[in-house]
Order: sequence, then structure tokens, then C-alpha cells
Amino acid sequence: MARAKFWLLTGLLMQALYVFEPTRGEEGDTAGEEGEEECRLLGKFDLRGYVNAEDAMHVIGGMFPMHFRTILEEDPTSTPPNSPKCEGFNFRGYRWVKAMIHAINVINKDEDLLPGIKLGYQIYDTCYTMSKTVENSLAFLTGQNETTPVFRCSTGAPLAAVVGAGGSTLSIASSRILGLYYFPQVGYASSSLLLTDKYQFPTYLRTIPSDAVQSKGMADLVHHFGWRWIGTIAADDDYGKYGVKAFKEKVENTYTCIAFSETIPKIYSREKLKKVVEAIKNSTATVIVVYSSDIDFHPLLEEMMVSNISSKTWIASEAWVTSALIARPEYFPLLGGAIGFGVRKGDIPGLKEFLLDVRPGEDPEDDMAIEFWQSAFNCTWPNANISYNTDNRKNVTGHENRVNFASDVLCTGKENLAELNNTYLDVSELRITYNVYKAVYAVAYGLEQLRTCEPGHGPFSSGPDCTKIDEFEPWQLMYYMKNRMTFSVLGEDVHIDDKGDVYTSYDILNWQKGENGEVAFVPVGTFNMTSETDMEFHIQNDSIFWNNPAGARPRSTCNLNCQPGYRKGILQGKPSCCYDCIRCAEGQISNITDARECTGCEEDYWSNNERNKCVLKEVEYLAYEDALGITLIVLSVFGALVVLSVTGVYIKFRNTALVKANDRELSFLIQFSLVGTLMTSILFIGKPEDWSCMSRQVTLALGFSVCLSCVLGKTVTLCLTQLAMNSKVAEKARMLVKPICQKIIVLNSVLTQVGIVCAYLILNPPRMYKNTQFSITKIIYECNEGSILYLCVMFGFDVFLAILSFLTAFVARKLPNNFNEAKFVTFGMLVFFIVWISFVPAYLSTRGKFKVAVEIFAILASSFGLLGCIFVPKCYIILLKPLRNTEEIVGGRAATNDKSAPPTSASCTSEVNNTTVSTVLED
Repeated sequence: MARAKFWLLTGLLMQALYVFEPTRGEEGDTAGEEGEEECRLLGKFDLRGYVNAEDAMHVIGGMFPMHFRTILEEDPTSTPPNSPKCEGFNFRGYRWVKAMIHAINVINKDEDLLPGIKLGYQIYDTCYTMSKTVENSLAFLTGQNETTPVFRCSTGAPLAAVVGAGGSTLSIASSRILGLYYFPQVGYASSSLLLTDKYQFPTYLRTIPSDAVQSKGMADLVHHFGWRWIGTIAADDDYGKYGVKAFKEKVENTYTCIAFSETIPKIYSREKLKKVVEAIKNSTATVIVVYSSDIDFHPLLEEMMVSNISSKTWIASEAWVTSALIARPEYFPLLGGAIGFGVRKGDIPGLKEFLLDVRPGEDPEDDMAIEFWQSAFNCTWPNANISYNTDNRKNVTGHENRVNFASDVLCTGKENLAELNNTYLDVSELRITYNVYKAVYAVAYGLEQLRTCEPGHGPFSSGPDCTKIDEFEPWQLMYYMKNRMTFSVLGEDVHIDDKGDVYTSYDILNWQKGENGEVAFVPVGTFNMTSETDMEFHIQNDSIFWNNPAGARPRSTCNLNCQPGYRKGILQGKPSCCYDCIRCAEGQISNITDARECTGCEEDYWSNNERNKCVLKEVEYLAYEDALGITLIVLSVFGALVVLSVTGVYIKFRNTALVKANDRELSFLIQFSLVGTLMTSILFIGKPEDWSCMSRQVTLALGFSVCLSCVLGKTVTLCLTQLAMNSKVAEKARMLVKPICQKIIVLNSVLTQVGIVCAYLILNPPRMYKNTQFSITKIIYECNEGSILYLCVMFGFDVFLAILSFLTAFVARKLPNNFNEAKFVTFGMLVFFIVWISFVPAYLSTRGKFKVAVEIFAILASSFGLLGCIFVPKCYIILLKPLRNTEEIVGGRAATNDKSAPPTSASCTSEVNNTTVSTVLED
């Protein structure tokens, strides 16, 4: 194998470019008889790299960032323009160069691929700048380092294709030039979406997936972990801008927003970097996506270390996720736990041994190897009159940390390269390096297809349908690489589609600290996109290391999540991910985090205090176990017992004059009805049911009807007795006050009420009713009384009986006898009216169980009033004044001197024709 030659063109510009420029005289005439034209030099390029084209049939060009940057001129207009020089040796880029050379060597030894054909290489350093990339592209076209791209003046092997360049912006710049002449170009690290456009870049292909794939994977990663508030940082180039643009298009939705979007300046500016750092510090976003190369990201990383930024989760693009420039232990406190997408890696046989085969000084023109040796071992090569920058970084002030090797320890050339812990020798994560290897094979397989074209079956329509391997045009090779590019490398099948793109899987890598303290790239998942619609995303959540104090999965939101019971409210002028948390209204709930709307509860349900669950509404009715219910039951039972006690007294003393007076049966019937009305109040207590709603009002109405009709029968008798006093015929009075008349009155009254009640129950009876109108937080179980008309008629009839009883008793209140019962009935009716008149407004102004309690109080009060006014005076005489319980005294035929006893009406006495007539109404 021929030794790789090294071009070192250091600044001397040779007169080699001819530009036709007529020389004119003072009057504008063309100088000379034949208008001689003067040829003058414009300039040459300072190109550094490797060239080996001896005995080669075809040359493959290569462009790699073997340095980080070019040296800026202080005042470029004060001196003749020179091709810029480079500084900051890039070990990673140098390994890519070696990988390309190694791939060409392997292909040249392969008897199955391009047998008998030797490939050469022509590799230039782009210095990771556009200007050097353009110089390289022009040199590839001309075959020399002169600016004459219209002619190829090289006498060596023709250029078949170009591999490179090492960044999207650089590839875009070079492809615009190479595409003019349809030179095939295969990228290994340029993933910008823009390069997919075949109208602008018709000859560009690549072995790395487009950023459309990576951006989709990043978006799926963000959605998988539920991150809602994302920051983005992009390098100020096509790779960063188009990468972030694609990510935004795929990640933004109703629930995910971009918190900030910052740009890393291409030319170092600490002020601009500080603004980016401030945006990171001031944002509540804890997850940040960085689309940048390692070279561009490094100055920002240094500035963030100075600002002591922590507790951020970084999502890395493939350009820096495994970069040794970034993956350093000192950066782990900041970038630890980062999750990135690494392109598929491969193990390249023999590469490690080839990387170790570096012999500086054997080839005097190979100053790149000398520079590598000096940078790797921090020494100065003897007689190397070159000053390089060993520190590949800029310090925090933006100035270059330049070291002159002349003052360092001299290199011996015998340093042990194998013991060097260097990015150059790290073959554990061969990802971009593997893509370089595949790019070379893509060119080789394109040449192989061109070589094996069978005449008569070729694709070309103008001229021969096949072309010869030793005299083809670039566009002919481009046909095979664009339309039929499927090949296998190291067991992997590679297919480049008609847009020049490939679909290969990504490894999802997590930055963790290894046992030796170095950064380890731990695979935690994969993302495989085989087409625009077919994709697979897998991730192992438990294997991820999170760089925060709690070690838990980070949250990234504009504000705190709205907990269940709250809904998101729109903030005017803010993204949809920024919101207020508004508590759900009563009767509505939200049972998920970050609910957009609250949902209403069903009819019988209501929201709990936390507004996160619908619970059954509180049910209200006068229950038996309530204190109020127990009290009312006790009073009802007590009243019934009192009435029964009175009944017992009446039964025991049933043959006495006072009990027999004014119809003993009616007195027992009144007592029975009072027991019924008092016990009816118990029906109002407890959960209302249809049967209880129908029975309570009906029983109450019938009870009062029996009671009041009996009272009416008594008072009618007393009233007729009062009227008989003024009658001239006493016998007529005796006929009117017979007991049968009282019973007829009672029977007719009760039958009338029974008829009303039956019509009420048949036509429109009461029903149980769930009242939710009065209170939205509870259900009031109450009775819907059905027809209000029938209810009014039913109780109106009782009122009518009460009014008649009152009027008749009032007329008979002044009967001249010892015991005037009419007077006490009048008081009883007054109590009855007062109670029920007071009941009406109280009943209408209350709700729920208190409404029922008011009605029960009215029942009890009116019942106790009738009991007290009608029977208590009689019981007082019967039990405490038995001497007055005689027919003479009750009949008014004997006077009493007991003034302490209340006058109890039990007789009817009248004077007719100035004669005292005592009429005692007995059973």
C-alpha cells in the first residue's frame, strides 16, 4: 500500500490561474495589435489532508473536520487575502479520516468487490468551517488547489465521488457546488432535512438518517414521559435550525409547548452565550432539547458550568450524545442523566490496529501525523516549525488558549500510543465512524454496479446503455447510487432511497457514571423508523438514571399540574401549556390531572369537598333516630297515654253524673280520635314512602273530622238548649236535644269526610318526592301532596267543622248552670284556631325535615289543646272533687259552695215561665 501523502501548502501563492482581462490604453483602445490578453493569478488554497492516488483507477474524495476552526485574521483587508489556517486538533475527526482510509484499504483487498480495481483517496480538512469546505469542493472539481472549477486539470485518476462533509451546513455548501456538475456526494454526519430536497441537492446521499427520523423519536420520548414544557437550543446553522424546526412540528400539540428556543452563536460571543444561559435559568422547563454539534455546544456548556446550572434533563441529538469532547466527568453534574439518540453503531474489524499504526516522522510531508502526535502527548516534535493549539476549547473570556509546542517537552516518536486514553482510540462507540465506513462502501458498490452493467440491459438512453468503469461520467455513477443503492456492510443491509435517505434504528442512550468515574452511554431503548408511517419506540423506564436530588423522573411543566378537583383555565397571551388551576364548581368534578373541563354529576349525586368524586347527595328527612324525631315520638306517645288515662278515668267513673252528661259515647269517641291524631304524627317521621304519604294526611284529616264532629254534636246540643230557654214550648227543646241527633251529626260529618278522602286517594293521591330544587347539595325526601284542591277541600271540611263547633259553643257559653261545657269547648276551639293559623306561615317558610316537624308540632299542640280544654276540667272534678259529681249538683238542682272548683259544663238548665227547669242529658 502506498504511503499516504500529506499536502502542506503554507501560504505561498503560485501564479497558475488564467483570467482573460484585456489591457486597455488611456483612450480605451485595446493594447497591442491583436488585443493581447493578460493572464494573472487570483490565488491558491491552503489545503491540508491526505492524498493517495498512485496506481489508482478512481479516487474517492473525503472532507473531514480534522480541526475545530480557522484562525481569524485581525484585519483581513490590510494584507493580501490568504487561505485561512486551522487550529484546535480534532481527534474524533482524525479517527473518521482513518476510518475512510481503512475502508478503502479493505475494499482494495476484497476480491469480490471491484476486483482488479484500485481505489485512491483525496482527503481534505474542512476545519469545521464553510470557507474551507468550499475550498475543498473547488479543489475536487479542478483536481488541484487552484480556483478554476470549470476545468479539471489533474492528470491523476478521475474523481468518482466525495464522502463528506462533517456537518449539515458544510454539506449544504459543498453539495451546492458539486451538484452543479452532478458529482455524487455521500454524507456520513449531515442529517439536516434540507438535504432531502433533490431539487436543490440532486447528488447528495447519506448513510445517516434524516433529522425527520430523529425529531420524531425525540417527540415520542417527550410524549412518553409526559413532559409538557420543553426548551430547545439549536446551533446557528442548518443542522440546528432545521432540526429544532422538525422537532417542534412533531412535538407541539394541545398538551406540549415550547418554553423557549435559543440559538448558540456560530462565532464565539460570551454575551450571547450568557443570554442563552439566562433563558435556561429563568425558565421553569426542566427538559431541554439540544440540536447542535459537539463543537458548537461546547462553549455554551462551559458557560453553564460557570453559572452552576443543575437539575435539568437534556435530550441530545446524535451529533453530541457520544462525543468525547462533551462526555467528560467534569460535565457530568450538569449533563448526567441526559437522554440522547445515537445512530446505529458497528464494530469495524481491524480499525483499532489501523488507528495504532501511526508513525510520525517517517513521511516528512505528513505533518498531520506530527500534529496529532504533538496534540496527543503534549510535546513538541523536533524541528517542527509549526505552532498549534493543543487545547481544543476556548476559555470563558472567549480568548484562545494557545500553546507553543516549541517550549514543551520534545517528542521522541516512541511514546506508547496504546496506553493513550484518547478519543482517537475509543472504538467502543463507533457510530459516526461506522457511517463513514458505510459511505465509502456506498461509493464502492455504486462503482461495482456500474462495472457489472450488461450491454443491452443498461439504463442510459443516449449513447451506449452501459459505460466503462475507466471512463464514466459522474452523473452515470450517480444513477446507480440513487436508484439501485442496496448493499450489505458488516452484516447490515443498507438501502438508500430515491431521496438519498436511509432508515436505520437509533439507540436511546442514557448518560450514567461508570465504575471508573467516566461517562457511560447506557442503552435504555430503541427507536426504529423503517418508513414515514412504520415506526417502533421502546424504552426501559427503570434503567434510566435521572439527574435530580430525588432520582425520580423529572416533571417539566409551565406551572404546577392541576390536581383532581381543578380544571385548566386559559391564560391570555400565554401558550396552551400555561394555565390557571380553577376549582370545579359545585356539582362538578375532575378526577384526572390537568383536566381541561369539569364534568357534572348525575341527578342523585353531588361533588365532594375535594371536587374529585361524585357522591350520593345527602338525604334529608325527619328520621326516627334524629333527636328531633325522638322528641316528637315521645310527645306523641305521651299525649296518647294521657288520652288513654283520661279514657281509663271515664271508664272507671262511667256511671257518674259528669261522665254520663252530654252523651258519654261521644266523649269516648273524641278520646279515640285524639289518640288517632296524636299517633298519626308518627307517620310523618321516617323516610317518606308512597304509602306513608297517602296515609299521613288522610289519617290526620279523618282523625280531626271524628273529633270535631263529636265536639260539634256536643256544642249543637248545648246551643239548642240555649235557644230553648227562649222558647215557649219546653217540649220542643227536649225533642231537639235527644242523643240520637248528636250521633246523626257525627255520622254525616264523618261520611262526608270519608267521601272526600276516597276521591282524593283515587284521583290524585300523594306520592313520595325527591326535592332537589331547594338545596343543590342534598335531596329532601318529602311528600308531593298531589292535588292541592282535594287537600284543601279535605282539611277545609275540618276547618268548617271547627268553625261550626266554635260558633255553637260560643252561643251556649252563658248557660246558667254549675258546669257550662260550652265555655271550655270555646276555649278549645280558640286554641285549635291559634295553632293552625300560626302553623300556616311557619309551614310555608321552612323546608325539609323542619317543615314536617312544624306540622307535627301543630298536630300535637292542637290535640293537647282539645284534650286540655275539654277533658282536664272534668277529670279534675271526677278525681279531685268527687262530691260535686252528683246528679243534683251536675243537674243544677243543688248549689255548691266550693268556689275553688272550675265550673264544668255537664248539664243544661233553663228557666221556662219563671220556673227552673233542669235537664240533664244522659246516655
